[in-house]
Amino acid sequence: MAADELRYEQARDELADVVAKLEAGGATLEESLTLWERGEELAAICQRWLDGARERLAQAVGKSGDPVGGAS
Repeated sequence: MAADELRYEQARDELADVVAKLEAGGATLEESLTLWERGEELAAICQRWLDGARERLAQAVGKSGDPVGGAS
């Protein structure tokens, strides 16, 4: 699956796996660099999803004029 096709949850879970592998140690330098690069890519994917969600939320709040939940 291409990185751009990953859902937020998929990218987040894979990122957690990458971090666990890096923290466990035992990888060669080349393997560690490859894991690091993949982690950076996954973190960027997650950030794009979060930024998009934040934008959608801001638009929804802007349209209604009320904060989410409507509490005053």
